[in-house]
Amino acid sequence: MRANVKILGAGDCADSFDERDAFALDVLAGLSAAHKSIPSKYFYDEQGSELFRRITRLPEYYLTGCELEILEGQWDRIAALVAGKPFNLVELGPGFSRKTTLFLERFLKSGLDYQYVPIDISASSMGALVGELADLFPDLKTHGLVGDYFHGLKWLNHRFRRRNLVLFLGSSIGNFTRAESCSFLRSAWKCLNHDDLVLMGFDLKKDIDVLLRAYNDSLGLTSRFNLNLLERINRELGGCFDVEKFRHFGSYDVSSSSMESYLVSQERQSVFIEQIGRSFDFEAWEAIHTEHSCKYSLSDVEWLASQSGFKIREHLFDSCRFFADSIWSVDKPESVRQGTEGEAVAQSLGSDSRL
Repeated sequence: MRANVKILGAGDCADSFDERDAFALDVLAGLSAAHKSIPSKYFYDEQGSELFRRITRLPEYYLTGCELEILEGQWDRIAALVAGKPFNLVELGPGFSRKTTLFLERFLKSGLDYQYVPIDISASSMGALVGELADLFPDLKTHGLVGDYFHGLKWLNHRFRRRNLVLFLGSSIGNFTRAESCSFLRSAWKCLNHDDLVLMGFDLKKDIDVLLRAYNDSLGLTSRFNLNLLERINRELGGCFDVEKFRHFGSYDVSSSSMESYLVSQERQSVFIEQIGRSFDFEAWEAIHTEHSCKYSLSDVEWLASQSGFKIREHLFDSCRFFADSIWSVDKPESVRQGTEGEAVAQSLGSDSRL
C-alpha cells in the first residue's frame, strides 16, 4: 500500500473555515456553557464599531479622552525612545482611531524613520485600514499583517533587523483575566527581541461611581453596543433573537477589580440560530456575559511586567491619573538574546530591510 503526506497550505483551507465559521463556533460554545457568554471581540462589526466610536465621545466615557491627553501631551517622550534609528511601529488590533492617526501624524512630521505594521486577524478590517491610511498619509510606509498577533511578531522579527515599538492601546489588556494577561504578555515577550519596546494602556482603579457611569451611559449607547452582539448573530448567523427581550447590565466586581457587562434575558425563551442548527434556552433573568474589563493599580502593572519578563521604562499619566500608558522594554538574558538576534541576522541576509 502506497501512502503520502500532504502539508496543507492556506490556500487549501481558504474556503473551509472563514471568519463567520469561527463566529458560529464561538457562539455555539458560549451559549452552550453553564454560564453563557459571547467573546467581546465580536462587538466590532460595522455597526458595533460605529456605536463604540460614539461612546468614546461621551463625557462619561473618560478612557479615550484620558489616553489622548497622554499621547498628545507626552508623545515627544515616546519619540525620544526610538529616535536615531529605523524602527517598526507595530500596532496590535489596530483601528482607524484618533489615537493611531495622532501617532502616525506626529511621527511623520518629526522625521522619524519608521514603517507602520498593524497586525489583525480580520482580512477585511485590515484591507479597509490600509486603504484609508494610504489616502490620509500617502508618504507613510504601511505593511498590514493579517493573522495571529504572535505569528505576526515572529514573522517580522525573523526577517528584519529593526527595533520594534509595539502599541497595545486603549484598555485592551483589561479584557483578559490576570492569568490570561500573564500568558499573553509572556508570549509577546518570546516573540520580540531584547530591548524592543511595548506601550500599553491601563485603566487605573478609581471611584466606582465613575466606572459605573462610564459603562452605563445616560444615552444608552453602551446598552445598544452590547445588544448589537445579538443583532449581529441575527444578521450573520440567521439568529432569531428579539433584542427587546434582553437588557444590558453593567456592574463592578470588587473582588476581581473589573467591570463586567451582561445581556440579561427578561423572560423565559428559546432562540434558534440557523447557521448553528439548534435552539438555545434561556431562563428568565439568565445572563450572557459579554465583557470583562479589569482595572489596575500601579503595583498590578509592575507585577505583570515582572512576571512576563519586561522592564518598566516609564509610566505616563493623564492629569486626573485615571489612565496610564506604560512603556516597557523587553529584557532577555544574554544567552537568549544571542540566539534570537543571530536568527534574525540569518533571515535578513539577502532581504530588503524594508517591508
